[in-house]
Amino acid sequence: MTTAPTKKTSESIRDEAGNLAEAAHGIIAATAEAAEETGVEVRKQLDAVVDRGREVYDRVCETAVDGARAADEIVHEQPYKSLGIALGVGALLGYLLARR
Repeated sequence: MTTAPTKKTSESIRDEAGNLAEAAHGIIAATAEAAEETGVEVRKQLDAVVDRGREVYDRVCETAVDGARAADEIVHEQPYKSLGIALGVGALLGYLLARR
């Protein structure tokens, strides 16, 4: 009599272990898919941020180059006035830094 319940119990345990293994595989698969989707989304967001950073960098470079050209033109058109302004700014900065 004890062999029948033991056999049934071991089969039941084996079935439950199989069910648990299947459930674990399902959870692992679902988690991997979710992690992969999250990783893909993070990569997309990172690419978008990098693209925006490049655009901002390009605009800043263009603005800096335009400003440098404008300053160059002004210095060539009015060299003495530019020299006076540079001397005044340099003197002011020197005075302020010397007070520290």
